[in-house]
Amino acid sequence: MASEEETGKGFTVQDRRRFSPETGEAREDSREDRDTTQVESAAGQPEAEHDAPQAQEPLPAINFSTFIISLSTQALMQLGEIADPLSGQVNKDIPVAKQMIDIIGMLRDKTKGNLNAGEERLTEDVLFDLRMKYVEAVKKK
Repeated sequence: MASEEETGKGFTVQDRRRFSPETGEAREDSREDRDTTQVESAAGQPEAEHDAPQAQEPLPAINFSTFIISLSTQALMQLGEIADPLSGQVNKDIPVAKQMIDIIGMLRDKTKGNLNAGEERLTEDVLFDLRMKYVEAVKKK
């Protein structure tokens, strides 16, 4: 085989690690590379901005109660009781609201005997309230 010098072909290896392998400290040249080079994501935004963590409140812990409350909030939005948090508009979609209420009812039936007293009470109260609001929405329509 011919050597690289003879063929004129070759490649250059650049160490792009942010930390020095010897000391483990940040390398000066890597900071400059990151500041001057921005790769754009598929959305056309620089990845540095796209990947940056947003200053938001931490999400609540996921458990059965928060799941039921999440579903009930969606049902309330579909009933026109509360505004959509993204658009700020109040929209009604009664069939979708009925489906959300039925999903909560199905979850209650499928989890019977597996919930603690607080979760059972919450599910029953949410179902009762949503069903009453659904009846009112159907009467108004």
